[in-house]
Amino acid sequence: MAAETFPFVSEMRAKGRAEGRAEGEAKAVLRILKRRKVAVDGASQQRIESCPDVKTLETWLDRSLTATTVEELFQD
Repeated sequence: MAAETFPFVSEMRAKGRAEGRAEGEAKAVLRILKRRKVAVDGASQQRIESCPDVKTLETWLDRSLTATTVEELFQD
C-alpha cells in the first residue's frame, strides 16, 4: 500500500530546502568576506543573511571572491 502524499507537505519540504540553501549561501558569502578581510557592516550582514533568493546569493558568492568592499557585492 503506497503512502498518501499531501501537496502541502511537499510544498513545505521544498520551502524548507530553499530556505536552507539560501542560509548556506549567505554563510558562505560572509565567511569568504571575513577570510578576505573585507569589512561587513551590520546592515550589509543583515541584507545578506535575510536574502531569500538563491540566485542573488550565488551572484554575491561569486563576487565575494574578488570584491574589495562589501558594496561591490550589491552593484548591478
